[in-house]
Amino acid sequence: MLTLAERLTATRAAIQAECLRLQRSEPTLIVVTKNHPVSLAQDLYALGERDFGENRVQEAEPKADLLADHQNLSWHLIGQLQTNKVKQALNFASSIHSLDRESLLLELQKRTMDIPNALDVFIQVNLTDDPGRGGISETEVLQFAERVAATPTLRLRGLMAVAALDVPPVHDFEKVANLSGKLMKIFPAASDLSIGMSNDYLEALQFGATHLRIGTAITGNR
Repeated sequence: MLTLAERLTATRAAIQAECLRLQRSEPTLIVVTKNHPVSLAQDLYALGERDFGENRVQEAEPKADLLADHQNLSWHLIGQLQTNKVKQALNFASSIHSLDRESLLLELQKRTMDIPNALDVFIQVNLTDDPGRGGISETEVLQFAERVAATPTLRLRGLMAVAALDVPPVHDFEKVANLSGKLMKIFPAASDLSIGMSNDYLEALQFGATHLRIGTAITGNR
């Protein structure tokens, strides 16, 4: 059974090899620490990791508090953010990868009025026909992006998406990469793509992923 350090080394080596093959720069690796104790994040920090992903504010905030004295550590919220948790999220989150609806945008606009620096956000795209899955539909992303970009306290980094389980991931990654290209024609700075997880991060690299959200492949089963 591999250790945490060995899994991390193997994952980073795979990313590096694929980036070398594709002749592209390496992405930001966000290690997903949800459902794991804070000690795992401490171990990852000791191994050199600085970007951690969490799904829920109520789990992330106490971890962030316990690691508040660790320098250059960034917490990325990657799960659906409830509007009533936005105020808490702003206490520790470096970025929100799941800006997925109008009500959340309005709450972020309200709550970020007094923060000193703009908050990094990614628009989550719903690549399915299921409105219950969460995210902005492909046909509405560009219009939604205009409202995000017009908010001075938010910095639109780009798009986030989760590949469906019932189709090859390249199918969805190609769609979101094409959508990203359209977004960049309007907002050149919104060039980031938060796509790719434990089972499909190598495919995501082929379609321009700048942020990989990898959990189990590194942390092991929860």
